[in-house]
Amino acid sequence: MGLLDSFERGLERAVGGAFAKTFKSGVQPVEVSAALRRELDTKAAVVSRDRILAPNDLTVRLSSPDFQRMSSLGETLIDELTELVQKHAAAQRYTFPGGIRISLVDDSSLSEGVVRVESASVKGSVVWMPVLDIDGTRHPITRSRTVIGRGSDADITLDDSGTSRKHIEILWNGERGQVNDLGSTNGSLLNGERFTQAALPPDSVIEIGRTRILFRVLARAERGGDQSRGSAR
Repeated sequence: MGLLDSFERGLERAVGGAFAKTFKSGVQPVEVSAALRRELDTKAAVVSRDRILAPNDLTVRLSSPDFQRMSSLGETLIDELTELVQKHAAAQRYTFPGGIRISLVDDSSLSEGVVRVESASVKGSVVWMPVLDIDGTRHPITRSRTVIGRGSDADITLDDSGTSRKHIEILWNGERGQVNDLGSTNGSLLNGERFTQAALPPDSVIEIGRTRILFRVLARAERGGDQSRGSAR
């Protein structure tokens, strides 16, 4: 499966039926993601033998109807686009001067179906944003400890009788993750292997009961910083 295919399938899983209802015409999300990849490839610059620098501040300009459709998906779309940009950069061995920032802009000068991307290289700190994808729902991790299970006192409650009331905990220190089994009855799997305590790298899959949990980490940009903007496409 290619990057664009996995992007669109991931977005469909995240927003469910809203995807099919929203995108019957105009610019499709996969066209936006393709435009972002082209912008990276066009603006990537070789700065040394082992470093290719790509712009990390990306502005997507859309007609008003297309902007309204895209915006209706909220942060879910931005998260999926950010992950796709990360993966494309890793595959091409690009580096960024800071965290990734993707913005959607309503541009009344554009016709429906047209997408333009502007880019800038912005120096700044990276904010690592961990998220959990569970049964089509995205759960941002906003605390250092997140408990998952079927009990109402868990931070994320699952409708899964195969899980314990407090089945696992996700620990996050701002840069790295860890997952611990909290003495569950049926145990837990991390990337297919049983565990009681384990480091949690990005793109890991946790299985508890009948529930599959995908752990991802997005590189977001802090606000502020010096920038050099590229030309519109």
